[in-house]
Amino acid sequence: MDIGQKLKELRVRKNLTQEELADRAELSKGFISQIERNLTSPSIATLMDILQCLGTSTAEFFSETPEEQIVFGKADYFEKQDAELNNTIKWIIPNAQKNMMEPILLTLEAGGETYPDNPHEGEEFGYVLQGSVSIHLGSQVHRAKKGESFYFTPDKKHYLTSRTGAVVLWVSSPPSF
Repeated sequence: MDIGQKLKELRVRKNLTQEELADRAELSKGFISQIERNLTSPSIATLMDILQCLGTSTAEFFSETPEEQIVFGKADYFEKQDAELNNTIKWIIPNAQKNMMEPILLTLEAGGETYPDNPHEGEEFGYVLQGSVSIHLGSQVHRAKKGESFYFTPDKKHYLTSRTGAVVLWVSSPPSF
């Protein structure tokens, strides 16, 4: 662990200058600078004082919890192709089924459809990125084309079809795919 770098990151996150942190911790600006550049090491008591000034504890400071991934690219996608339904589902957030919502990228080939989904609690949202889709909700059919979105509560049997092919960003809460 790079203690100096981690202290600097905490200080910057708190919008403090080295001088402001030094004043709060009753240390010199030069000493804070040396600590941040790993030119010197603070005593445990001094480190605890600095951490208190930065609003954290030694336990939090030294915890090695991995940083949560926020941005995902194509390399992170999980893809499933269904030849029978003529569609491709790309989970664009890995392991999203453990979250409150599950966004997927759905590609319907011409004549493709999604799995019929039985009524359940939650919410469904879609944004048509390309082509057009028919949204089947019970006995009703609604149409959406590129640039349009749809939203419904899935209290009826529901699924999507496309005669010409489509790409849809679909968000389901709770996850149902």
